[in-house]
Amino acid sequence: MPPASGVLAEQEGMILQRGGEELRLQKLGDRFTFRPTADAPAEITLEDWVQQLDVESLRPVPGVDLIEVKTAAGQADAGIDRARAHRYVAFASHVYQLAQNPQTRVYLTDELTVQFANSVTTEAMGAIALELGLKPAQPVVGIPQTYVFEVTPQARANPIKLANQLMRRPDVLLAEPNIVIRAQQLYRPQEPEYPRQWYLQTQGSSQIAPTAHISVEPAWDVTRGSRAVVVAVTDDGFDLNHPDFQGPGKIVQPRDFKLQTNLPLPEASHENHGTACAGVAIAEENQFGIVGVAPGCSLMPLRTTGFLDDQAIESLFDWALQKGAAVVSCSWGASAAYFPLSLRQRAAINRAATQGRGGKGCVVVFAAGNANRPTSGIVNEQGWVNNVLRGNTQWLNGFAVHPDVIAVAASTSLDKKAAYSNWGDAISVTAPSNNAPPGMWLPQTGYTYTGPQIRAALPGVGVFTTDRLGAAGYDPGSFTNTFGGTSSACPVVAGVAALVLSVNPDLTAREVKQILQETADKIVDPDPDPQLGLRFGTYDASGHSKWFGYGKVNAARAVEAARRRLSAAIAPSEWQSLSNTTPVAIPDDTPRGATSILQVQGDSRGERADRPLRDLRITVDVEHSYLGDLEIMLLPPQGDPILLQSRTLGRRTRLQTTYTLQTTPLLRTVLNRSARGVWQLRLVDCAPQHVGRLLSWQLNLGF
Repeated sequence: MPPASGVLAEQEGMILQRGGEELRLQKLGDRFTFRPTADAPAEITLEDWVQQLDVESLRPVPGVDLIEVKTAAGQADAGIDRARAHRYVAFASHVYQLAQNPQTRVYLTDELTVQFANSVTTEAMGAIALELGLKPAQPVVGIPQTYVFEVTPQARANPIKLANQLMRRPDVLLAEPNIVIRAQQLYRPQEPEYPRQWYLQTQGSSQIAPTAHISVEPAWDVTRGSRAVVVAVTDDGFDLNHPDFQGPGKIVQPRDFKLQTNLPLPEASHENHGTACAGVAIAEENQFGIVGVAPGCSLMPLRTTGFLDDQAIESLFDWALQKGAAVVSCSWGASAAYFPLSLRQRAAINRAATQGRGGKGCVVVFAAGNANRPTSGIVNEQGWVNNVLRGNTQWLNGFAVHPDVIAVAASTSLDKKAAYSNWGDAISVTAPSNNAPPGMWLPQTGYTYTGPQIRAALPGVGVFTTDRLGAAGYDPGSFTNTFGGTSSACPVVAGVAALVLSVNPDLTAREVKQILQETADKIVDPDPDPQLGLRFGTYDASGHSKWFGYGKVNAARAVEAARRRLSAAIAPSEWQSLSNTTPVAIPDDTPRGATSILQVQGDSRGERADRPLRDLRITVDVEHSYLGDLEIMLLPPQGDPILLQSRTLGRRTRLQTTYTLQTTPLLRTVLNRSARGVWQLRLVDCAPQHVGRLLSWQLNLGF
């Protein structure tokens, strides 16, 4: 039951009853509204009203039958008196603003919603309405004892005062005036350079497709980021004096691993990259310059050593893990065509991605690279100086293919593949960036390439972001409009991940990755790329594209999906357990592997399995002479295969474990579906010389 109004009589005109709360109003002394009567002559123009009411100007309030009037300062009361005395004015009222949000104007109508206690009879309701000068208009459908009333000329007060008077009565549960507030469908920052940030939101132009952005404004209606969500940007240095990195609590746990200090400023003239990346992800909303994807989040600026030895990678990711980073953005890679990660490097990233945020994991985001080569794969190379690369050449970006990483490719302002963007099965999502300027090929290899290159700039606009202050940086001034590469796409995704965690901090890193992939926009590019002539701009049966991953990241859909999960967890009321205890041999080094099945049927009436699945657990018992060879996948009756176990078990020979929603977040993809059908467990031995068998497995389904 809502609290009885404690509004005193002298305050009742300045307190708005709204949703069981009392909002303080401020009256504007130079404005009021009125509504003409139904029989007002159509010949009375707005100019006629200005003269007859002796006011400065007026304009209709869009969407409602009200006219807003502008008077001289302090003359609103006199104007209202003249309006109420006018023959053709049905209703006139002050204009208010919310005290806690003075930019929001509140317009009154002549309607009042009243919810009476269950004991109040229809006759008693009529008597109360008559006493206050109210006329019944209509019932509120679906809510008992609740009616909309119109305020008649006989009323002794306006709807705000009447609502407060009614709220003091024990026989009234709720009374609210019907107010009009101008709609603001999408939040738009006031930063002066925001219109140039086409990758966040745009209407399109000759060089910018109207769909090229990441739909961030609807996401900002939900959250613009929380200071509790820390984005670690790892790069070559950061101009922390830039106004777009200022703000209470903005900078968290900075570190310079190159100089071993806590001030990660750039030194050399070429160290501009980090400042630009950080601006894309988290530039502060302060009515200066630009705004980041997640402006409300904190920045952990980490200046790297510039080298990729084991200790450097361990120090970097362990710092992010230990100092509270939620997202780690990495717009860099190895200066080598083939770079597998060492055991220590793989482990350092895995620690951050699984142990960060109290065990939920840091979201680790990596740029896919700018070579127009596969993150892992073979290209028939030609045209290299001295034939340093020739013929079928294996390419590998060990960072991008790490299973705990979100690998980000780049699209252009025309929603096409950025010509330089790396590609392959490891790509998770794409984000907007520039297109290839002349000579932008293979910068990370350290080799000279003279094969097919771009001789003129390709269509596409650069990314507008923060630059080092003054003459230093990419461009004179404090901003640049030429930033790009997957280096720019990566912090876009990092910013979206930060928004997702701001609205739902309980998500694991794997769940964030899943949300970004499931909510991405399926952009399509049917054209061949201009260097290799490949056509990978469409999607396979699983929804994945080698060029775009699962699509271009969509901030609005990702944030909404994260918010839905807040209320999605419903504890099951009943469990069903099925087991298969028939041992199955796992063939050695065979891609098809071994499969064991369980058939889920309904109860005696065939109903139980069709109820929405609320939880599930998979228990396996496997013996194998080298478990590190094994991958274990669950194939549900609906949806994609789910990797339960990757090749991380090493020399262990017995696996007896249970996979749950908490340990394996991808299992959530089967929730809220029917469990009926064939469930398969597939075990694949991925290397020769060792063999084993599945002893048994169990499926526990919660409804």
